[in-house]
Amino acid sequence: MGIFPLALDGLIGHSGTLLVYLLIGFAFGYVLEMAGFGYAPKLAGQFYLTDMTVLKVMFGGIIVAMVLVFAATGLGLLDYNLIWVNPTYLWPGIVGGLIMGVGFIVGGLCPGTSLVALATFKIDGLFYVLGVFFGIFLFGETVDNFSIFWNSSYLGRLTLMDVFHLDAGVVVLLVVLMALGMFAGAELLEKVFGERNLRIEPKARFAGAAVMIALALAVLAIGQPSTEDRWAAVSQAKTAALTERQVQIQPGEVLHLMHEHDLTLVLLDVRSESDYNLFHLADARRITPEALPELLPEFRLEPATTVFLVMSNDETAATTIWKTMVAESVMNAYIVEGGINGWLDAFGAGDDRITPTAAGGDDELRYAFASALGESYPASFPDPQKFELTYDERVKLELKRGPAGKGCG
Repeated sequence: MGIFPLALDGLIGHSGTLLVYLLIGFAFGYVLEMAGFGYAPKLAGQFYLTDMTVLKVMFGGIIVAMVLVFAATGLGLLDYNLIWVNPTYLWPGIVGGLIMGVGFIVGGLCPGTSLVALATFKIDGLFYVLGVFFGIFLFGETVDNFSIFWNSSYLGRLTLMDVFHLDAGVVVLLVVLMALGMFAGAELLEKVFGERNLRIEPKARFAGAAVMIALALAVLAIGQPSTEDRWAAVSQAKTAALTERQVQIQPGEVLHLMHEHDLTLVLLDVRSESDYNLFHLADARRITPEALPELLPEFRLEPATTVFLVMSNDETAATTIWKTMVAESVMNAYIVEGGINGWLDAFGAGDDRITPTAAGGDDELRYAFASALGESYPASFPDPQKFELTYDERVKLELKRGPAGKGCG
């Protein structure tokens, strides 16, 4: 699924990646300057309703990017799951927006445009940038005093699709229509408060509006890929990895990972509640296929050193969950080889409370337990010093996408 986003470090190396970032930053600054965003009075006109260029340029950029992103996703050229979307911290975000808004009104610049003003040798840009640095220093020195509030009202990767439970294509069309309505209202305000003559404005803006509506309708018609579509796009390579046993982690390696402090290990048990209550690995989290879609955004936000291990009684149910996680771009997901049955084959001997039973059907628990003790059995967290198991090391951390810059701030 998808060609983009690209892992630039792997393609052109670290130095090449820095050069690309430099060129993008220069181009972004150049566009801001050409739009007049290095001139504080022009930006301040936004708040006096005399010049709405800020709204039109920035919101125009937002809807163009939005349409292109979801069009590329619908065509299978882009994996939207790998695009960084800032996690939402509702109340800290509101307070931060208010603080930045006041600074914008008072100084006439935002952090990004202040750098443009500085680059063009404007004295107000210099003082604004110095103020930004002072504010960063002051925040760093005082954040411990309000860290609880700073990390409060966490909502994760929240989008309009999540809030309104709408398809991406519907949201794209509605946002484009909303933006065009705002542009029309902005021109009316400029006419009333800024005495702007709309008759001399370029007529091409109406053609641009028509193109945006047409593209939004195309995104709606194309639709977004389902989990099945995503799996079909990666199935050839991933099925080969399954067949060659590259993603099934042997019990010995799992035990090693459980004692590896440089990694974050997430153990996902997909068995029935009764089997889970009888016995499960220490710190294993029981999940169901129905709950998985809501958990995927959480999994994608885990740090790059996180390894997901999925387990069932054998491997059948775990493999199904693993396919969904892989299709939905959860990095570093693996299957516990042999499942819980295989784990107990390796570590359950010597405990009289755990006894093998007659072979059952596929993915059925083949052990009986004296009591439903969950993770209280020693086999749930074996002492690695008591076992000498050889294994083929199969866990290889994949590259995860990191945060990206955004907006003029």
